[in-house]
Amino acid sequence: MGPVNWLAVLVAVIAALVVSAAWYGPMFGRARLEEVGPGNLGIRRSPARTAGITAALLFVSATMMGHMFARVGAETLSVKWWLYFMMSGGLAIAFVIPSLWISYTQQRCSTRLALIDGGYWLVAYLAMGLAFLLVGFR
Repeated sequence: MGPVNWLAVLVAVIAALVVSAAWYGPMFGRARLEEVGPGNLGIRRSPARTAGITAALLFVSATMMGHMFARVGAETLSVKWWLYFMMSGGLAIAFVIPSLWISYTQQRCSTRLALIDGGYWLVAYLAMGLAFLLVGFR
């Protein structure tokens, strides 16, 4: 296994945070609040705390992704660049989104909310894969 590219990990976290700001802001912020608003789930008590927890957990995901790419190896990834997207998107499609959907089903959340949040995770993980591709593997 090769070394983890920590610069790429940090850039991946930033990329996912940028996607989050756009996704839950101008793109789907109002639609999401319509789904969670009646139960006061949409009220954020501390936006800074929310951002900090989000960044920390995205760091965990990006670190695991960095280990995964290190395991594949720089030589393989330089020839098969599409693996960044196949692997990061595959994690979202095969693990993150089903886990989210199962939890939302048990909590009786709306399909609309599940689609909004599931869509975020797919785009965020693809953005992290793009960050690893663009920063390069050392």
